[in-house]
Amino acid sequence: MADEAGEKSFDATPHRRQQAREKGQVAYSQDLGSASLLLVAAGLLWGMGPRVVDATVQLLQRNLGEVGTLSVNRQIVLAEAQKAISGVGGAVFPIMVLLTLAAAMVSVMQVGFLFVPQRLAPDFSRLSILSGFKRIFSLQGVSRLGFGLLKVAVVAVTAGVTLWFHRNEVLYAGGIDIGQIAALLSGIALSTLLWVGLALFLLALLDFAFQKWKHEQDLKMTQQEVREEMKSLQGDPQIIARRRAVQRQMVMNRMEGAVPQADVVVTNPTELAIALKYEHGDMAAPVVVAKGAGLLAQRIRRLALENNVPIVERKPLARLLYKEVDINHPVPDSSFAAVAEVLAYVYQLKGKKIPGADRRAA
Repeated sequence: MADEAGEKSFDATPHRRQQAREKGQVAYSQDLGSASLLLVAAGLLWGMGPRVVDATVQLLQRNLGEVGTLSVNRQIVLAEAQKAISGVGGAVFPIMVLLTLAAAMVSVMQVGFLFVPQRLAPDFSRLSILSGFKRIFSLQGVSRLGFGLLKVAVVAVTAGVTLWFHRNEVLYAGGIDIGQIAALLSGIALSTLLWVGLALFLLALLDFAFQKWKHEQDLKMTQQEVREEMKSLQGDPQIIARRRAVQRQMVMNRMEGAVPQADVVVTNPTELAIALKYEHGDMAAPVVVAKGAGLLAQRIRRLALENNVPIVERKPLARLLYKEVDINHPVPDSSFAAVAEVLAYVYQLKGKKIPGADRRAA
């Protein structure tokens, strides 16, 4: 009764999942992407930051140390710009490329390769003030607000704890030169950034798990939705059942007309039944006019008994004919000798002789 009322108690079908994916409805955590990029950026700055600092220092020393001899003209400005780009830009460019690759990799790891052009189109319904208030004060909006406050608290606590562990280094920094102070502060800043990024990454994993769970809940289907999908993909089940019933009836009608005209029925003995007919001069080889397994085999044997058609048990031959020969098709040459032997036996029982059987069997 709950299913009929619309409760979503069925897992999503592959078709529904594919439709949702084509619309861009996938489990995705923006926080996981941001936290991952923060960690990657911290690692890159830790390993490649000194090169950027050196390039920047050299640029400042060169420009600030030569102020008295600097003359402003187009050639000099272009030359200085080229030096700045080749110096600082050459140090920063690898970091930007690696960050871009990391961002793409994080997205691919979450949702795979996905391109949804319709998501690029403007959605003017999102400009509605009423819809905006509903999103803000909805359960999802409140949960996002709570999760955001939790992230702020985690960042503050993590940064505070990291700085507390470095308090002695900061207190005794008055006795060192400016270069050492810069190195100390940059090291503390990078250390703090790494710990904050790690804390945010752990929270982002929880957010991704929640988004995954919520996505699965949103994709669940009611019993009526499952039925409608089956109708759209496979057709109405009642029509399919009716079509199959008609096909079975056609098979039965064809079989009831063919079995009485057969010369012999070869059985397995109870699982399979194959009705054979042979007309010398009109047929190059005996033809399978009906075959069946299970209930159809029982029906063929019953029709054979009712119409005085001989039934011969040949297990290997019955399995071979049922597997390899279709209805209204002749038996293969490889099994003609065995079939001819059966027909000869049947004709002998009826006091007849099958013409050409001895020659074919030989």
